[in-house]
Amino acid sequence: MSLNPTGWRPELSPELTGAESGGQPTFTGNRALMLEEPLLFEIGSITTTGVDFPAIDPSAANRLGGLERAGPIGLPGLSEPETVRHYTRLSRQNYGIDLGAFPLGSCTMKHNPRLNEKVARLPGFADLHPLAPVSTVQGALAVIHQLGEWLKTLTGMPGVAMSPKAGAHGELCGLLAIRAALEARGDARAVVLVPTSAHGTNPATAAFCGYAVEEIPATAEGRADLAALQARLESDVAAVMITNPNTCGLFERDLGRIGELAHAAGAFLYCDGANFNAIVGRVRPGDLGVDAMHINLHKTFSTPHGGGGPGSGPVVFSEALAPFAPLPVIERDGQGYHLVEEETAGDHHASSFGRMVAFHGQMGMFTRALTYILSHGADGLAQVSGDAVLNANYILRSLEDVLDAPFAASGPCMHEALFSDKGFGEGLTTLDLAKSLIDEGYHPMTMYFPLVVHGAMLVEPTETESKPALDQLIGALRHLAERARAGDATMKQAPFFAPRRRLDETLAARKPVLVWEG
Repeated sequence: MSLNPTGWRPELSPELTGAESGGQPTFTGNRALMLEEPLLFEIGSITTTGVDFPAIDPSAANRLGGLERAGPIGLPGLSEPETVRHYTRLSRQNYGIDLGAFPLGSCTMKHNPRLNEKVARLPGFADLHPLAPVSTVQGALAVIHQLGEWLKTLTGMPGVAMSPKAGAHGELCGLLAIRAALEARGDARAVVLVPTSAHGTNPATAAFCGYAVEEIPATAEGRADLAALQARLESDVAAVMITNPNTCGLFERDLGRIGELAHAAGAFLYCDGANFNAIVGRVRPGDLGVDAMHINLHKTFSTPHGGGGPGSGPVVFSEALAPFAPLPVIERDGQGYHLVEEETAGDHHASSFGRMVAFHGQMGMFTRALTYILSHGADGLAQVSGDAVLNANYILRSLEDVLDAPFAASGPCMHEALFSDKGFGEGLTTLDLAKSLIDEGYHPMTMYFPLVVHGAMLVEPTETESKPALDQLIGALRHLAERARAGDATMKQAPFFAPRRRLDETLAARKPVLVWEG
């Protein structure tokens, strides 16, 4: 019996098969414990299933109202062991923070303490239903309320909305509140100003809200040009959206002055708080005139990041915008915690722009974030930001002699260090260094962003990496930088040791293979 009856053969790196070094390729495509795994459609069979289904009731078709299948749909079936092996093998090809340092700048891939996970899985949190009577979920409402109080205290802002489900969703929340405040005073404005050093979601969110977006240039040192901003602040400007610390890895030192100028022009100041991890416990944005700011819980307070799972982007508000925050709001009185909804808003919340989501927010993220905050305390959170900044500066100063660091002279960086491919040998780019970093066992850093730097490489170590871990990452980057500066053309073919060689990304985008034909 053939061990490979389908005739399927993997297209592997020569190093995986051994062909390039004179060895023989393996029949399976495996290289010892580096296992090759095809698609479900390539290993499954439509005649196989890991579950037993009851016999079809002939009368069932009459109850489907014409929705029954006319024939087989060709979905692959596997036995239970095959299913477990398939996903376990795929997991071995995934890189995550539990395997090594994750230098993905502006995304803060920090360690998620397992204590957070344990608390999130406690009965009473993990099995909540959003329609449960308020009287039966007082503990959950207390968690949301307490987390909100912490966020207000840490930012120096009097209002908070807990329901937004991600950073960009929080941006939308903030701009909707700004629009509601402007409409309430009969002052419709059409323009939002965004510095080029801001996150890309800022102009996207403003455009989604119907505003015209105008860029404010960056200075030579990588910060927003205050003079250009002041010159453009006219009566048609609704808000200034600024990311601080910005995506050049720098603190916007003029933020307080920017707030004064925006308010004098009748506009509001929105701060993208995605990089709050670099200043938490040390800077309160509310003290600098910020009117609204979202907080990515996964970046600053260690909730899980990405993977299609539940995100959370609470928004804090100034006194001027707090009345326009979305509902529901959790409040506490002598009877306990209760939800303020549209029908029970009263005068205090009558100006709210309405509801953003069906329910109250992401409970699992709230329990994790509050656990992280209570574990650290105020002094521990200040140490978090201090260590994050220390680690980023250690990387910046350890590499600036072999990698171009365009803003190295702008003072200490904050949460991330920014480099470029300037000085690489002919034909070599940021992409080649990033692909070569895969061979060193690391996920690449953020590439080609921010756009103000050609060939940008954004490295963010976070506070959770030890010095030995940073030293190993620095050593790998120094080695690759020296190869790139020397014009090592083999970097154009990297990675060599990954399960797959470099893809033709243009061809993959233009001609994706969407349907398997077995």
